Amino acid sequence: MESQRSSSTPNKLPMARPGTGTAGKTIRLLTNHFKVSINRRSITDAYFYQYNVSLAYEDGHPADAKDIGRKAMNKVHEIYRTELAGMHFAYDGEKSLYTIGALPSKKLKFMVVLEDSSSNRRSTSSNINSSDDESDRKRLRRPYRSKAFDVEISYAVKFPMNSILSPSHGRSSKQFQDAIRVLDIILKEHAAKRGCLVVTQSFFDNNPRNSYLWEVGFLDVEVSIQALELLKGVYSYVSNTLIIHTGPVLDFLLSNQNVRNIHGIDWNKARRTLKNLRIKTSHTNAEWKITGLSERPCREQKNEGPDGGEVVQTVEVTVYDYFIQHWNTRLDHSANLPCINVGKSKRPVYIPLELCSLVSLQRYTKALSPQQRSSLVEKSRQKPQQRMESLQKAIISNKYDTNPMFCSSGISISTQLTQVEGRVLPAPRLKSGNEQELHPQNGRWNFNNKKLAQPTTVGHWLVTSFSTHCDMKRLILDLIKCAKMKGISMENPTSIFTENPQYMRESAPIRVDKMLSMMRTQCRQPPKFILCVLPQKKNCDIYGPWKQRCLSDFGVPTQCISPSGKVNDQYLTNLLLKINAKLGGLNSLLNMGYCSSLGLVSSKPTLILGMDVSHGSPGQADMPSIAAVVSSRKWPSISNYRAAVRTQSPKLEMIDSLFQPQPNSEDTGIIRSALTDFYQTSGSRKPELIIIFRDGVGDSQFNQVLNIELEQIIQACKLRDEQWHPKFMVIVAQKNHRTRFFQNGSSSSPSNVPPGTIVDSRICHIRNIGTSRPTHYHVLLDDVGFSADDLQQLVYSLCYTYQRSTTAVSVVAPICYAHLAAAQVAQCIKFGDFSGSSSGHAAAPIPQLPSFHHNVADTMFFC
Repeated sequence: MESQRSSSTPNKLPMARPGTGTAGKTIRLLTNHFKVSINRRSITDAYFYQYNVSLAYEDGHPADAKDIGRKAMNKVHEIYRTELAGMHFAYDGEKSLYTIGALPSKKLKFMVVLEDSSSNRRSTSSNINSSDDESDRKRLRRPYRSKAFDVEISYAVKFPMNSILSPSHGRSSKQFQDAIRVLDIILKEHAAKRGCLVVTQSFFDNNPRNSYLWEVGFLDVEVSIQALELLKGVYSYVSNTLIIHTGPVLDFLLSNQNVRNIHGIDWNKARRTLKNLRIKTSHTNAEWKITGLSERPCREQKNEGPDGGEVVQTVEVTVYDYFIQHWNTRLDHSANLPCINVGKSKRPVYIPLELCSLVSLQRYTKALSPQQRSSLVEKSRQKPQQRMESLQKAIISNKYDTNPMFCSSGISISTQLTQVEGRVLPAPRLKSGNEQELHPQNGRWNFNNKKLAQPTTVGHWLVTSFSTHCDMKRLILDLIKCAKMKGISMENPTSIFTENPQYMRESAPIRVDKMLSMMRTQCRQPPKFILCVLPQKKNCDIYGPWKQRCLSDFGVPTQCISPSGKVNDQYLTNLLLKINAKLGGLNSLLNMGYCSSLGLVSSKPTLILGMDVSHGSPGQADMPSIAAVVSSRKWPSISNYRAAVRTQSPKLEMIDSLFQPQPNSEDTGIIRSALTDFYQTSGSRKPELIIIFRDGVGDSQFNQVLNIELEQIIQACKLRDEQWHPKFMVIVAQKNHRTRFFQNGSSSSPSNVPPGTIVDSRICHIRNIGTSRPTHYHVLLDDVGFSADDLQQLVYSLCYTYQRSTTAVSVVAPICYAHLAAAQVAQCIKFGDFSGSSSGHAAAPIPQLPSFHHNVADTMFFC
């Protein structure tokens, strides 16, 4: 769908930067960018040459296994140095190879033999399986210790190396981007030859000093170097990935499932966890990829195996007996356990579990439990001093000065962090109740002895409890007392409902239905609000069904809590902030007159949109993506929002439901509802300015944001009124970047940068407006004509409008709300048929979300 739309829409391009800002206090910073020096004389007349690489087995079939390419090309370089004229090359691991200068011929053919390739099946295959296929019979008669490959290298294109020195202003040339890609591949090749695991731009080595054993015993987190050009600079970043701890498969399963003995292993879960992992067998030292587990235990699983003669004849034997008799192997635990299958479904190859060990440097890509995620976050946290030391040690240990391609082209990489100059913007002014000023300090403020800016009334509300560990009476008394102090008029709850113990072992949807049935029976009229006490804090299975029923079927705002330990005033205040926002109140307000950009959006009707798309977790390739768009309302306020959420095709990043014209000239898209709501809540005025904050897209998708999503928004506006031409601003916010800053103060230990720090020069791309904490903002379009200072202050101010907390958030509030809306709806809906990986069949229809009840559709239910 993206390609079809982009071909029929105008070809808008991201704008060039008009200038940099000057506001704020100057601050000296260090960043994890390392300067790249280039000897201009060395590259004046030099060219990068790109060659296509094809790999095939002896019989002509393509060799497309992931780990074969680099091994084969390393062998080519080792054996055929003379034929290559002694030239070094950088191979991307797939289909392309790059050199500095031309190879002796435009087409070269080589033959290499790989020993102990992970693709070979060695003698184990002949000892377990047989086939009537003639080619398999021939292979059985030869040793499985080597395999031959035909390698063909053919010329594709060349481009000058000096293009790396001359990016055009505003937009980089194609040759510039090509040259940068070559440097990036050189860095990856350098890491691969050092034995690192290469994951996109991250390099993970096998150094135990860079890892720790997770508390569940099966994952390592290691340090990586990331390399990407930013105006002739390389940056280094301490990255984390999950590496499976090497060792026996049985030990891994015990740790992974946190059980004490093999009798507690869930084999259905084990089958999903082990699939596609690589193992090495102790009886042959051969390497295999796991395709599954046997349905029967080892002592019952039968397989066809050879009788030991020269001509293959098959006899039926159990896997257990075969390995004991033929291999003289002792099996202490395997008799009653499944076997590992390393063959295909129609031609399995079974190996007893206890003979298998996991090989090193394998990423763990399956979904993590909430406890595992929390543990990972905690253990990968680093203080600024530790992070800086890790960065410098890593860049030094990589020894880029020894890379032959860098040396021959006169390219060198510094090992010192780059010094840059930033600016710290003053915190915006906030107002609480009775026009009292709030004074944020270091991005924080509080409501001590203050009331909320626009407190609401909480009348006719209920309490429901699925927990048996909460002192409900005490909690309610303290909550009402705290609400009064914050200006919220909160009555005593109409009723308190506690779950019947006989339903506690039922499924979550049944428990929710029983609770709601009890409420309907005893309540004469629907409540205005429900406080729900859950039995557990993280990922409670009741949360989704409860939210869905309340928001879609009953139209009642609900707040879920799971208090643990003592409930203090801070806990109650944070709870009341969420309740007040959901019921239409506001906790704090921006002083709109303190900077010119806020004055502009308050003087001209301005619609602010926050857009994000949430995708399925690992292992859920067919899970529909969820698009969320929040839109401001009640102008001139920029603190009130509503949300619209839709499903779309799995992994589709561009939102396809912004504009949905119907045959009757109606529009059922997201933007039409946002425009209608803005008009109805803003004094019957249409927005003159529309500011769009888009999250979750990479640099390569900027054009699609302009030509697909923005175009849909423009069409939605035109359909509403042909004569209406609002001005647009499109800003992409990126949190998944690798730049980090450190404040190198007077003390010997560096610290984090203060909130409001802006860096918009030297290391920034020509379209960036800077970094506010860890968020990278890119302005793709500006019809409004903001100055750099005004735009930076507007973005920073929006980080202080987040109604759920008393801290500035690291990305503008509209994007935070879009995240929340998408995440909440994802938990409300159970896509039971979309939890597996793609099967290759025709795509199933995308399930539509149930519409929200009109009582909550225009509220901040997501807070």
